[in-house]
Amino acid sequence: MENVKPITSLLVANRGEIARRVMRTARDMGIATVAVYADGDAEAPFVFEADSAIALKGRTSAETYLDIDKVLYACRRSGADAVHPGYGFLSENAGFAQAVIDAGFVWLGPTPEVIASMGDKLSAKALMQEAGVPTLPAIEITEQTNLSEAAAEIGYPVLVKASAGGGGRGMRIVENEAGLNDAVESAKREARSAFGDDTVFLEKWLDSSRHVEIQIIGDDQGNLVHCFERECSIQRRHQKIIEEAPSPAVTPEIRAAMGEAAVTAAKSLGYSSAGTVEFLLSDGEFYFLEVNARLQVEHPITEEIIGHDLVREQIRIAEGEALSFTQDDLEISGHAIEARLCAEDPENDFLPAPGPIVVWEPSDKGGARFDSGVESGSVIAMEFDPMIAKVIVHAPTRREAAARLARVLETTRIQGLTTNRDFLVSTLRDPAFIAGDTTTDFIERVGPSRTRKLTQAELDEAAIAVVLESQARNRAAAKVMKTIRSGWRHTMLPFEIMNFQCQGLDTHLEYRSLRDGKFRFRVGDGDEILVTPYACGEGQVDIEIDGRRVGYAVNRVGMDWYVHGQKGDLQVTEMPRFPVPGADEIAGGLVAPMPGAVLATEVSDGDAVTKGDLLLILEAMKMEHRITAPMDGIVAKLHVSAGDQVSNGQLLVTLEEQN
Repeated sequence: MENVKPITSLLVANRGEIARRVMRTARDMGIATVAVYADGDAEAPFVFEADSAIALKGRTSAETYLDIDKVLYACRRSGADAVHPGYGFLSENAGFAQAVIDAGFVWLGPTPEVIASMGDKLSAKALMQEAGVPTLPAIEITEQTNLSEAAAEIGYPVLVKASAGGGGRGMRIVENEAGLNDAVESAKREARSAFGDDTVFLEKWLDSSRHVEIQIIGDDQGNLVHCFERECSIQRRHQKIIEEAPSPAVTPEIRAAMGEAAVTAAKSLGYSSAGTVEFLLSDGEFYFLEVNARLQVEHPITEEIIGHDLVREQIRIAEGEALSFTQDDLEISGHAIEARLCAEDPENDFLPAPGPIVVWEPSDKGGARFDSGVESGSVIAMEFDPMIAKVIVHAPTRREAAARLARVLETTRIQGLTTNRDFLVSTLRDPAFIAGDTTTDFIERVGPSRTRKLTQAELDEAAIAVVLESQARNRAAAKVMKTIRSGWRHTMLPFEIMNFQCQGLDTHLEYRSLRDGKFRFRVGDGDEILVTPYACGEGQVDIEIDGRRVGYAVNRVGMDWYVHGQKGDLQVTEMPRFPVPGADEIAGGLVAPMPGAVLATEVSDGDAVTKGDLLLILEAMKMEHRITAPMDGIVAKLHVSAGDQVSNGQLLVTLEEQN
């Protein structure tokens, strides 16, 4: 025990969900916590939950969480004696790790030397080749590289891939030579923005395979184990979205071989702390992909199946303790699945959809674990990752885990912005997913529904709940005759009218309050319906519709009503009684598909363009989006310049057809 040095105060050099998660374990171990934060995170939950917090005084990643000098200054000012980097940002930056150690702080992660050799994807490939692990062909891109020759040598399709970082950023699939140069430049820009390192390389791309990774963890006394595998094949935009452990495709033989390969390579470096060795699995053969010398986003599913807290192990290892378990102690218990709930629009190519969260109420059904960085009122900012929460379910079997997770997501209230929740539910319930047919091309090949298809009956019922909530609120706000029961009249008045829209559907409601407190509704051209309200007016609607009792949670923002029922959330828009004057859409106008910053413009007023030509590049949440011409034409007006901040739906370019 003489080499054990307890950590008393831990600074988490990260934000959001992972900052809260690390702090939770630190608090349980009796360790004080310190947060650092960007301007936009000043009101974030992780800042308030830390024992103290230090402003990094900047807005973007580059100005804050990627600024080594600012983070080190915060470390010195905080009085912390240790630093946990989380994932992303500086977590795999060997220079930052060394700077932390040189400044006298305990670093919670692999040594800088290991990060440099394993965190760099090209170095890790060379290490695995020496260890005899199969790897995919790859070539680093330098100023001297002939791109055409390098891609031809590997063979199309190729993947342009950032050597640093992860999370799908700095990655582009290229099918032929025509798109190669643009893909390389775009990947370099994105990698520079996300990781501060624009090194990229070409790698052979397998169209259909499984993404399977091995969790490793070791101490400074020579003990190193693997904690079995996770499958992370359900991906969009090269980013994982649903992960599970164990993999439905990994046999005991493959598991043993993968685990041995990962541990052998890590031991040759004297690896300590947590890390992940990633592989592609295809037709029973596996190929080394990369090493993440840090804690992974999806580490909770491993914790669920082995029953150990990996962050606790990281802290104990950094204090000088030995691992609390051996390889023989570990066994797989049940099945765990994690879904990443994100502010993004699945129907718009999963582009980020930042904005305020009006209501966030995690479901209490299914015993799920929620690792989130938000609360009601939080804002998903365009400068950072769009993830709202990780939702994790552990069950005795894979099928039960998938069903429970789908129901947990369905019964979670997340209102005020567009999310991928309905897409996650449809994926988890898709027969192909349930059968374990989960290759990396799953979304394109299987095509699970990206939104929940709303029925007219569902909208009609939700609209009835909104009408009664609105009526009760109006009654509660009445300035006169408050003691007279709602619905009392000298004479029979005409039905009142309200109209609503949701997902392209309309509903027309006529209603009248009755003397016994009930309401009579006419829905569209249908028959009259008798509705009994049991509770309304405070956001919770409990009603009986023709003998069937249902409940809704209802919130209003402007003319929008956010309705949560048994099948999930709906945003129902109350239509005005009279037309509202407004500007017509500009013909030929191209608008921003998401809030972001204009990185570059490629055209000027008067330029002739052909369908598919690049017009400009937007950046949001550390990812790029290319705005291309939808038709042949002339640029009538370029409305933005490089560096401009644009809002969702803002007019960017006006095109005119060529005569």
